[in-house]
Order: sequence, then C-alpha cells, then structure tokens
Amino acid sequence: DDEAARRAIDDERLRVGRLSLRERLVALAESGDDAVSLQMSDGSIVAVRPRAFGSDWLSAELVAESGRVRVCIVPTAGIASLVLTEAQLLASLRESTGNRPGDLSGRLGLAFALRDLGRRRAQCEFVVTTGTIVGTIDRVARDHVDVAVHERGVARRSRDVVAYRIIPLDDLRLVILAGD
Repeated sequence: DDEAARRAIDDERLRVGRLSLRERLVALAESGDDAVSLQMSDGSIVAVRPRAFGSDWLSAELVAESGRVRVCIVPTAGIASLVLTEAQLLASLRESTGNRPGDLSGRLGLAFALRDLGRRRAQCEFVVTTGTIVGTIDRVARDHVDVAVHERGVARRSRDVVAYRIIPLDDLRLVILAGD
C-alpha cells in the first residue's frame, strides 16, 4: 500500500541521514576488493583498499600506479571527498556488519594507531599540508606526534637524526609505512 511505501522511503532517508563517512567507508570495504579513490584535503588523489577502521582513521593498502602496494593510515579529517563509481556509491549506502554498537575498533582514535607505529619503531612518511616528512615516531601526545627526522632507509639513531618535528594530528593527511 502507498502508506507502507512512504514509510519505507522515510525510514531509508532517516537511515541514510545518520550515516557517517566512516560507516560508508566500512560498507565500501565490505563490498569488495576495489580500490577507493580519496581526494585529500591538499587536492591530491590516492587510491586505497581499506582494511581496518578506527574512530577517526582507516588503515589501508595504498595502491600506486607502479602496482606497488604499501600500508598507510589515513586520518578521516584529511579526506576532502571520496571519488566513486556509481556501483561504489550504491555499495557505500548498504548496511554494514562492521558498525555494530560496542565495536571496539570504532572507539580507537588516530593516536592509538600512531602509538602502535611508534612502539614498532616503524619508519614512516608523514604527508602534511606543506609536504612530506620522513622519520620515526618518538612519542604521541593527545593532539600531536613527535617525529625524529632522518633519511629514508636509515634506522632511527641519534647520530642520524637531522631534526625533530612536532606535527599536529590535525595536519596529518596520510602516514605511509616506509618499510613496506
């Protein structure tokens, strides 16, 4: 009947109106193995295959034109838009199994992911609004990260550190694991 159809349309509008960017990215990740194009807030476009999600970040495989795959962390605040096909757009609207209440990953913030990289002493490329910084995380505070800057491919040793940078988390666009 018409009333039931209108109610179903209204219910769907309400559901879509409550969707977050994170939920749409999770739905995309669950829908298949296609790369998703992200336009970053600096205007660059990166292709990624999302793999894991935190409250305000995602871990993904960064798909380079060379075919080389590297692991990266993308703060959702650094995403300006998703560049999708029609099929991806529709997939992003589907209800996802990864957005259940009580899901621990949905409460883990960007600082959590960065602290893990710091504990592992992983060399990273930090893409910020002004360029790229290569180094190792020394510590992660509430709203910033301390990075020991050194040459790519060189282990973090005091003698090889050329500078220290304190990077506000709000300025991070992409963190690429350099060792991958």
